[in-house]
Amino acid sequence: MAEAETRLVIFDCDGVLVDSEPISVTVLVKAMNDLGVPITEDEVYGRFLGRSLATVIDAMKNEYNVHPGQEFLEQLRTNLYARFRKELKPIDGVAATIDSLGIPCCVASSSQVERIRLSLTVTGLIDRLPDIFSATMVKNGKPAPDLFLHAAREMHVDPADCIVIEDSPAGIEAAKAAGMTVFAFTGGSHANFAGYRAELDRLSPEAVFDAMPDLIHLVRKHKRDGMHL
Repeated sequence: MAEAETRLVIFDCDGVLVDSEPISVTVLVKAMNDLGVPITEDEVYGRFLGRSLATVIDAMKNEYNVHPGQEFLEQLRTNLYARFRKELKPIDGVAATIDSLGIPCCVASSSQVERIRLSLTVTGLIDRLPDIFSATMVKNGKPAPDLFLHAAREMHVDPADCIVIEDSPAGIEAAKAAGMTVFAFTGGSHANFAGYRAELDRLSPEAVFDAMPDLIHLVRKHKRDGMHL
């Protein structure tokens, strides 16, 4: 059997390309609290990091008997996008890292395409990452492998030849289920919430790193050695 060769790097968006998780969680917790859902930021990080808004809505319905309507979704989106336009920053060094990899890259995120495009536009990354895949394009979101498999298929690359860059337990599980190599990025502002790093370690990604420029070395080493790091 031919040895895997890195031919595609798949980036998650939130917490990997853009430092959005603290903004997103603050906005989401306030919106949920306003509807009477007694949830904290730590709980949201622990339960929903890397997962789709549909998963959050299902939990609100099934666990709290709260049924948010279209008005809730529109207000949430309006508040979040306003904060993004004012505050959202790219992860330090990510633009130069993408430029230096020398391998095709794409984005596969649990967020809606509109939100991904806004995030990448505000942070100046959109021209570097025109290939965008969202959980809205597949039946099952992370931790199911569907999204990553869809991205690989659309990019015409075998899953075994892909490296996924993820910050969430759900994303790491999804990448592993897809048969891909996964590197865990822990450089986002949210990386210090309780239990986060222990959960990542439990999932055994092939590498863990907290400075985005380190990805250049990690990818090249993986490409050269064809082995786990």
